[in-house]
Amino acid sequence: MPKYIVRFGATRNLGVFTSKGPGRFGRGTRVVARTNRGLEAADVLCEATEASTAQLADPPQGQILRAMTAEDENELAHLQASEPAEFETCQRQVKELGLQMVLVDLEHLFGGERIVIYYLAEARVDFRELVKTLASEFQTRIEMRQIGVRDEAKLLADYGDCGKEVCCNTHLVAMPPVSMKMAKTQRASLDPNKISGRCGRLKCCLRYEYETYRAAETELPAVGARVRLDDGRARVLSQNMLTRELLVETEDSRRILVTAHEVREILTRSGPAEHQDAAVDTMESP
Repeated sequence: MPKYIVRFGATRNLGVFTSKGPGRFGRGTRVVARTNRGLEAADVLCEATEASTAQLADPPQGQILRAMTAEDENELAHLQASEPAEFETCQRQVKELGLQMVLVDLEHLFGGERIVIYYLAEARVDFRELVKTLASEFQTRIEMRQIGVRDEAKLLADYGDCGKEVCCNTHLVAMPPVSMKMAKTQRASLDPNKISGRCGRLKCCLRYEYETYRAAETELPAVGARVRLDDGRARVLSQNMLTRELLVETEDSRRILVTAHEVREILTRSGPAEHQDAAVDTMESP
């Protein structure tokens, strides 16, 4: 049976699912699938080739039962329309029980097997009474899932500062850690308001070009290094890693912009620390 990579669930999980029948599904086809959580609506992304599955680390398995029909779409719309009222009921019960938690989102699975409630909490929460009450109210299984602030953005965020949909809610499968070192290497602004995403943490996109910048950084003479040009010696004041240009100061105190190809020899690999500290202020990358 053919296999496909599908996206499902509020947290946009990716899984490798086997088709129940011989029929084939194109990209973007809405399907009804059996996951480890129950019956769910899912979107087919592509066939599960060796190359595509290699991009996923231990993906969940499941089965595609059928393409969604008009009746399925109506049922899904009905369930989604009931979620706001269910969420309000959950909030009311949390308040009545005095639980130290913040509800983030609620997901009602297509097959009705369970309702998944996502929440934030600083410490462990005893929600047994809450689950018991909600299970009685909704007549289905209740699953409580504690998440972090980055997961909250994945569930609720819409658009980033770039004007596009946030990465965590579109193409990112995992959200690896991002460090301030990545921002410094790329000469990004260190203003928290400019390098923080909707979650309040460093933007995931700071990882995208980091390795390119690191490679360029090692190929160019370091800030403070002494170099020899066609017309004499100079000291490197700053680098523009994307354009592979250097701002240098010559022996007669002239400051000129040269390309990496114009450097004939690197005389010393580094220079005084004060020159390196001033590099970001001297020349900014675009």
